[in-house]
Amino acid sequence: MRLGVIFPQTEIGADPGVVREYAQTVEGLGYDHLGAYEHVLGASPASRPGWQGPYTHKEMFHEPFVLFGYLAAVAPKLELVTEILVLPQRQTALVAKQAAEVDILTGGRLRLGVGIGWNAVEFEALGEDFHTRGRRVEEQVRVLRALWTNELVTMKGRWHTITDAGLNPLPVQRPIPVWMGGTADAALRRIARIADGWFPREGPTDRGKARLEAFRTYAREAGRDPAAIGVEGRISVARRTPDEWMAEAQAWRALGATHIAVNTMGAGFRSVRDHLNALRQFKEAATPLV
Repeated sequence: MRLGVIFPQTEIGADPGVVREYAQTVEGLGYDHLGAYEHVLGASPASRPGWQGPYTHKEMFHEPFVLFGYLAAVAPKLELVTEILVLPQRQTALVAKQAAEVDILTGGRLRLGVGIGWNAVEFEALGEDFHTRGRRVEEQVRVLRALWTNELVTMKGRWHTITDAGLNPLPVQRPIPVWMGGTADAALRRIARIADGWFPREGPTDRGKARLEAFRTYAREAGRDPAAIGVEGRISVARRTPDEWMAEAQAWRALGATHIAVNTMGAGFRSVRDHLNALRQFKEAATPLV
């Protein structure tokens, strides 16, 4: 079971020196990977009565591909993971190019986590259709894998046309692993059919266990071995004790999780040192598990 961290997007700030210190310390502590959430734009709730989204224009988000280009140089041992990139709001061929470049710069240590997103405001601003995002994402994954594994691609889908064209340079990983997030039944069936791994939102509760078993059932129905599909559990340190962190980590291991990511956001930490101290404490306690 591999152990990683969630980059504290909304709390780390914009100082590149602090970002570097965080990544290098995480690498030095022996964590395997660093995952980053993404949002391109934040909406103002002032003009949207009844706004229900978890983030607004007040929350800061570094753009993952640009951030990863920087982290590839300052913390070169870390696997870098988008958790998740909202794929249907982006141009697919451009994502393929950006991901290939990060994979090259990291020596083959990119894991591309994707999902369909929830914020219609972003889709509007980026010129993409919010209402077809679930249907488009499957074709997008096919396009990504074709571009990552072939010198030249010719394909025509419902939303994509490529005529005898290709990426140069190609990524180190051919193809780059594509993981997916989602909890709805349709999303679980999609992930079980086409993804290399899954980011569950539920913890290892009774409901979470039921969703994991459903996911594995769908994988078998799709003719796939569930054990060959990665599962990354996420553990939040907020408002919980170290003993509770470890109990959840042990529960994830018992359920067959291949990865765990530790999230320090929302814990009330006032500095990057506070985040890192919590990660140091978690890593020391979790070492017997990994």
